[in-house]
Amino acid sequence: MAQELDVYRDWLGIKDPARPLNHYQLLRLPAFEDDAGKIRTHYRKMNEHVRKFATGEFSGQSQTLLNELAKAMLCLTDLQRKREYDAAMGREVEGEGLQRTFEEILLAGKVIDQAQLDKARGLSDTLGLELHKAVMQQKMAEPDAVMAAYAESIGLPFLDLTDLGADAQLSAQIPPNLARQHSFAPILAEAHLLVASPTPLVPDVEEELRLRFELPVRTVLCTPGQINEAIATFFPRDAPDPGPISSKKGKAKKGKKEKAAKPAKEQAVESDPAAVAESKKQRILFSIVGFNMGVVLAVAAQYIMASFSIEPVTPSRVIGVAVGVGILVGGITYAVLPKR
Repeated sequence: MAQELDVYRDWLGIKDPARPLNHYQLLRLPAFEDDAGKIRTHYRKMNEHVRKFATGEFSGQSQTLLNELAKAMLCLTDLQRKREYDAAMGREVEGEGLQRTFEEILLAGKVIDQAQLDKARGLSDTLGLELHKAVMQQKMAEPDAVMAAYAESIGLPFLDLTDLGADAQLSAQIPPNLARQHSFAPILAEAHLLVASPTPLVPDVEEELRLRFELPVRTVLCTPGQINEAIATFFPRDAPDPGPISSKKGKAKKGKKEKAAKPAKEQAVESDPAAVAESKKQRILFSIVGFNMGVVLAVAAQYIMASFSIEPVTPSRVIGVAVGVGILVGGITYAVLPKR
């Protein structure tokens, strides 16, 4: 009788029969390994190996294991989640170790040298850029190496989106304008909603996503290039808007009840800054046309009326009345045109 497939034993070479495996066992790491670079290296090697089975009769098992490996790596490279996980495993922490700075990580990992770092600092100070953006702008190192170092320096995990990409079903529940404006894409939703972005999400966006998915939100950092590709794929400009947050998923934010009552198409236009600016520009142009027409008609009317009156018409009076009528017509035109 053929032996049943055990992906942990047969694919990963883990001989320990105990199940379930903890994150360290799954990634074949020493217990409580703290080196984020080593954690990612182990993950990538195992991810590459398991992908060999992604096609064929074991494709389902391969995808399940790939997801497990990614979740383990994301947990162990997230400073806060790792502390909680290690504590649950019984790790006694005598004191929190010093977290390395972005510069220290770059130099220790030989991502760039001191001369390059000094040059990047100068550019950062001159242009007001964050240091990691200055390093990438100067192309001193590969974007994934820079973003991985930056992620470690702020205690967040880093993910290569070619390993675990954005989720199409989750993306369909997010307004495209929101994702494009804040450069993010959802990865997976279980205990948390994991969202990939080159920068930590702002609190307002986190709250919006928390209400939509009824899950706490955690940011996973990725490269700007990869998130741009994900947004182009999952959030094109013609993508449908899912509409306002359902009442079943919590109360809407204060001050947005009126907006929630509007049609989804109108909301999409209203939330688009370009559409709002274009609408305002059109209203101003029409009001200027109204002002000019009001002036011309008022001048003509005054001279016509003067032909039937013995009272002389003075230029100052004509101009004053004409301007007043023009302002009135222009103001009415601006007010009655629909707002977007």
